[in-house]
Amino acid sequence: MSRTALRICPLCEATCGLTLTIEGTQVTGARGDRDDVFSRGFICPKGAAFGAVDGDPDRLRTPLVRRDGELREATWEEAFDAVAAGLRPVVERYGPHAVGVVLGNPNVHTMAGALYPTLLLGALGTRSVFTASTVDQMPKHVSSGLLYGDANAIPVPDLDHTSHLLLIGANPLESNGSLCTAPDFPGRLKALKARGGTLTVIDPRRTRTAKLADRHIAIRPGTDALLLAAMTHVLFDEGLVDLGELAPHVEGVDELRAAVRDFTPEAVADACDVDASQTRALARELAAAPTAAVYGRIGSCTVPHGTLASWLVDVLNILTGNLDRPGGALFPQAATDRTPRPAGPGRGFALGRWHSRVSQHPEAKGELPLSALAEEIDTVTAEGEPIRALIAVAANPVLSAPDGARLDKALDGLDFMVSVDPYLNETARHADVVLPPPPPAQSPHHDFAFNTLAIRNQVRYTRPAVPLEPGRMAETEILARLVLAATGMHGTDPAAVDTMVLDQTLAKAVADPHSPVHGRDPRELSARLTGDTGPERRLDLMLRLGPYGDGFGARPDGLTLERLLARPHGIDLGPLKPRLPQPLKTRSGKVELLPEPIAGDLPRLRQARDERRDGLVLVGRRHLRSNNSWMHNVPALTGGSNRCTLHIHPEDAARLGVRDAEPVRVKGAGGEVTVPAEVTDAVRRGVVSLPHGWGHDRPGTRLGHASADPGVNVNQLLDGSLLDPLSGNAVLNGVPVEVAALTAPPAS
Repeated sequence: MSRTALRICPLCEATCGLTLTIEGTQVTGARGDRDDVFSRGFICPKGAAFGAVDGDPDRLRTPLVRRDGELREATWEEAFDAVAAGLRPVVERYGPHAVGVVLGNPNVHTMAGALYPTLLLGALGTRSVFTASTVDQMPKHVSSGLLYGDANAIPVPDLDHTSHLLLIGANPLESNGSLCTAPDFPGRLKALKARGGTLTVIDPRRTRTAKLADRHIAIRPGTDALLLAAMTHVLFDEGLVDLGELAPHVEGVDELRAAVRDFTPEAVADACDVDASQTRALARELAAAPTAAVYGRIGSCTVPHGTLASWLVDVLNILTGNLDRPGGALFPQAATDRTPRPAGPGRGFALGRWHSRVSQHPEAKGELPLSALAEEIDTVTAEGEPIRALIAVAANPVLSAPDGARLDKALDGLDFMVSVDPYLNETARHADVVLPPPPPAQSPHHDFAFNTLAIRNQVRYTRPAVPLEPGRMAETEILARLVLAATGMHGTDPAAVDTMVLDQTLAKAVADPHSPVHGRDPRELSARLTGDTGPERRLDLMLRLGPYGDGFGARPDGLTLERLLARPHGIDLGPLKPRLPQPLKTRSGKVELLPEPIAGDLPRLRQARDERRDGLVLVGRRHLRSNNSWMHNVPALTGGSNRCTLHIHPEDAARLGVRDAEPVRVKGAGGEVTVPAEVTDAVRRGVVSLPHGWGHDRPGTRLGHASADPGVNVNQLLDGSLLDPLSGNAVLNGVPVEVAALTAPPAS
């Protein structure tokens, strides 16, 4: 007999509510949950394929331990014995920095990935930390840190109320949104237009989102910051700056005016390939709109001036008075945020507190560039020990980082490696121990990270839709045991990790004069927590102490886990509201419009303004049915238009003798790949495009469907040397490449 169960989709940032159909313990169908307070029944192809993702036969079901050079099935006890035996000697002999930790994108899609990696890093004390952020959104964290004093204070566009939306480097009709959690992004953009609003898209490709736009600017890749700087210049030059109610909270306006004086639309026109009149029109329309929001994403982050572009997105919102304003860009308030503290100066945000050992890259937000991982393993210097052991949690950097071939070799040279991954993929195949988490239907779900980026305040939680299969271990327990094994506490009850966090959090809360439980007995508070597991008790504690919480009785109508469980479709907490100055943590207590690191990087942007490079440049692309490298093993999500091809403009194809569907060789600084061409005017002249996440052709994996149609790894075209210096983010877009046909053109 079939039954239904609710589940929040973990397959992209939209976090849609699903209604699953379950036969026994197998998910046989998924549809949108019409009663979900946030997604209201919306579902995309990834959500519809939830059952296929959940039941992928290539998912590992038991741990793997390397014996005599081969990965073989093992018990959980044997696996964690091997982890403890492999990691602790490295720490004790070479120190904590000799253990590297790599955290992949799927970590932010699970409860376990939100609750335990920070504990692992804190307990290890390693500075050798690498995440997917530095091949994605780190420039936005850095710009937010410098502007607001908090790297996680990222304002999001008020999609449902704005009258003018400018998107740069974003394609939400394919990505479903990113750093802007919004179920049914396409429907919201159509609603914007239906109410008379304006949609402008700046992108070198005519994406599905660009086709919907009122104005599409096909900018030259990599020049986003120049265009935004010129728009900023126009606002000052034409007297269009109007901070409105922001004025008391902002400093540095005059300094910014001087800093952008020479970024005129005429000066940047050649570099951007955007006519000066269009740039002026963009700025004027933005300033004239009743409400407006500028939103930039991965295309404007993964470029040589990604931090400057991310900063200028917010600068434009600030100068037009649209930051922290309904219809503009607002700071969400998640239910598990810390108890709001009184506004006032904070510690600020610092860059470069330490540097990588080999190339001396500065840390950002506690992380080193993922592009530097290979050299930190395979290069010996006098600056300390190389990385000798690696912990990879839901990470596949062999495909997601530049120069995967070098990293592939470097991983083979490690003393020890452990991978937490449901698949034996291109990275996990190097591990000495693989710890597989269960399928998503067997895990609980709450979006800790994405609710801090949501366009409407709400809270939802779903317990496992299917009981944990015999022989499986909950992902929360896997990571708790990993913390213990890596820090010399192997054999301790994993529940002790959650108990420690609860005790420490309550001790701090009762000592905090701004906390609703100040002065109370932590033991009494602990006894009042509910939940069937340690993670649920931690969620209950965060909800109670959060901005909407009951404060353990201080606010009788406030949030608790019990109240949330009683509302299985979620609880709506209302639209985003102005919050300044409370989110500001800068030393001045204000928005610092021109921070010193930003000012120090502007000469590099001026230099780029005066350069003009000929030849083809490469950009990436997303597809609605994929998410990085972790969905190509699901037949329902591949094929059709979701293929690994090189998009090339017809004029460029004719000039190079490239024919549609024929193979071409693409060469970059890091190597070359051979891939079928797809001739299309969806890319502008001078630009070619390859999708990210492919290249499933390495031996030793267990990805049957993906390896049958492997595609090519676009990141192998990069040598890892191109980084945004402020954030350490890899430059993935606007990269020079050479393209050559492999078949001779027909005789004339």
